[in-house]
Amino acid sequence: MKKINGIIMQYFEWYMECHQNLWNKIKEKAEDLASLGITAVWLPPAYKGIGGRDEVGYGVYDLYDLGEFDQKGTVKTKYGSKQEYLDCIIALNQAGIEVYADIVLNHKMGADKIQTIPAVKVDWGNHNLAISEQEMVKVATKFTFPARKHKYSDFEWNWTHFDGIDYNNATGEHAIFKFKDKNWSTEVDEEFGNFDYLMGADIDFKNPEVIEECTNWGKWYVETTGIDGFRLDAVKHIDSLFYRDWLKEMRKQCDQELFTVGEYWSGEVEKLHHYLTETEGEMSLFDVPLHYRLESASKDANYDLSTILDHTLVKENPSKAVTFVDNHDTQPRSKPSKFY
Repeated sequence: MKKINGIIMQYFEWYMECHQNLWNKIKEKAEDLASLGITAVWLPPAYKGIGGRDEVGYGVYDLYDLGEFDQKGTVKTKYGSKQEYLDCIIALNQAGIEVYADIVLNHKMGADKIQTIPAVKVDWGNHNLAISEQEMVKVATKFTFPARKHKYSDFEWNWTHFDGIDYNNATGEHAIFKFKDKNWSTEVDEEFGNFDYLMGADIDFKNPEVIEECTNWGKWYVETTGIDGFRLDAVKHIDSLFYRDWLKEMRKQCDQELFTVGEYWSGEVEKLHHYLTETEGEMSLFDVPLHYRLESASKDANYDLSTILDHTLVKENPSKAVTFVDNHDTQPRSKPSKFY
């Protein structure tokens, strides 16, 4: 087969009004997208989030709920029901378009129960620096998914599956609390000393039970939805060795290529090279350095365009670069769009 430079369409944005009907709209437009030359569509996170019907998808609650269970005040997600999601993917594939699912594994939110555990506070500016003695905190870390009733998986999350959180329910204090006997992963970005912790209940990817559950879920997700690949959210905060092994296992168990692009948000191309090395080339990365250079060029009338590709991934490792100008994280806040 002749290799082509594909065009991925991100078919959502942060503030869009889609009235729980996005999957149906995309299904209707599948043939039109193909006629425009679109070769793949990046769909938003399809699972139930803490925000219910208004959740964009990054405040993940239940990875197994694709708009099937009455949780967080809604059955459908912001984008529609599980069956509508599956039908959307089928329509896109029938039009010759691949589908990449947005995978958000870094954290969980909206726990079903509070747990009381020992933890220490760490400094916001240096996550390696403890700034308190060990104290008892009440944290949202018990996920039982009562409405799902163990359908698809009987795994329940508790505090041992996480390494930290940013809120003490006992006092209302916002701080980063690192749990007893836990350590941040070292295979992450070094910003703030260690950038393992980002938000919510931060998943511990060294925990064998977590690794097993994420592997089981990934296989279930691919087989259930028929997706062709992944867009991985916030990989700079996730253990690179976990994703190296997880992707290898997904391709082995699912017997698919599963094209994968990770979001490593850094303008320093050296950091992207390092992550690609650590993951042994199992994924591509968005070319964030190129995004910043395009932004600079758009604001500087004297910008030397002959240098615009310098220190970018597309120049230094083109086979692993996915280029873009802007996405949902860089758009200015504006009125909700209805572009779909």
